[in-house]
Amino acid sequence: MKYTLLLLVAFGLLLGLPQAQAQTDYEYIIVCGGPTLMKWEKWKAPVFQRDLWWMNFIRAARIRIQQLEEQGVPNTKITWFVYQPSYLSRSREEGKDLVSIITSVRDAYKVNLKFFSRTQQLLDYLNNGKPRSQVKIADFEYFGHSNKACFLFDYSNSIDSASKVWLHENELARLNPGIFARNAFAKSWGCHTGESMSQQFRRVTGVPMWGAVGKSQYQTHDLPTLASPTGRWRY
Repeated sequence: MKYTLLLLVAFGLLLGLPQAQAQTDYEYIIVCGGPTLMKWEKWKAPVFQRDLWWMNFIRAARIRIQQLEEQGVPNTKITWFVYQPSYLSRSREEGKDLVSIITSVRDAYKVNLKFFSRTQQLLDYLNNGKPRSQVKIADFEYFGHSNKACFLFDYSNSIDSASKVWLHENELARLNPGIFARNAFAKSWGCHTGESMSQQFRRVTGVPMWGAVGKSQYQTHDLPTLASPTGRWRY
């Protein structure tokens, strides 16, 4: 009997019968940078003022989270990163606890909210936050300030019209290979990303990242749009 079973197993392997395989799971990651401070913005000409509404990026992320859930993505698979220091400093200006408002969005949509204060925390999670051989990143989206080469997490918050915490396109090489799913979707909803950073993202990860050529404009009740009729989305 023992030899008969061994022969059957061997025969099955020769015929190429299906074998048990580890099932791939997926994660959807949304990242929010922080708003500017009004102590600097209020003195600028209206055309140059940013983030008069502190919730620009948070509202856009909430809209996108809702879209993903309506498309059938389980809320347990959505991880939401928020750059916390900027919201703490803007809280002091606004005279209210903005972080608790952000956590109320988390509670309403039951997503995995992670606050971060350093770029390395985000990179570490992308690489190792889950076992990437089993849980691939199927979606990566950024809402926040940016230029053609950087995500600017704290733009005009620590320093007027500058950033102390960013993700530069040259730092994308610190991402591990194979962390993204085949046919993953990536998009930066900030300004100018499509002019350089999108192409570097694709070279490093193999995943096209849509980005704006020109400026983007954040909406109250919709996802960001292009700010100029001459702008376009590209990767």
